[in-house]
Amino acid sequence: MSRNRGFEKVSTFDAINLPKRATHHAAGYDFEAASEVVIPSIWKKGIATSLKAILNHDEFFADDQLKKEVKPVLVPTGVKAYMGEDEFLQLCNRSSNPLKRFLLLGNGVGIIDSDYYGNAGNEGHIMFQFINFGLTDVVIKKGERIGQGIFLPFLKADNDETTQNRDGGFGSSGQ
Repeated sequence: MSRNRGFEKVSTFDAINLPKRATHHAAGYDFEAASEVVIPSIWKKGIATSLKAILNHDEFFADDQLKKEVKPVLVPTGVKAYMGEDEFLQLCNRSSNPLKRFLLLGNGVGIIDSDYYGNAGNEGHIMFQFINFGLTDVVIKKGERIGQGIFLPFLKADNDETTQNRDGGFGSSGQ
């Protein structure tokens, strides 16, 4: 049996479901949360005060604490993906998340490169990063569907050059 693309569990997670397509014509594979995670409202931790200062043209300083508080929250899936070297897995938000739960993906869409699989930093563990723009915290429960992944091919430019090899996990390919 040939292994072109698919999903496996990350070794540090047990009772999780691998992503599946919901219908015969669905493009995306539904990912579930591997554990319960709270996504705090951005309005609870100084964003409202900061916005007011900016709008009033008051002096504003985004200190390290504020930056930490408004950072997206990573939701683990316990899943890694393997694919061909000219493919990637695009991570997308569920269409209902912004409308019903006020959740946005902090990076818009996620890109999982083929060399992310099995990396030394985290085995290729796929996580979704969320920002909650609602007024109250959102609790994502273990097993809840949080996003989708779509396998896609990509093209390379003439005279393509890369600058490095991947040597770790999340965000390891450079600044």
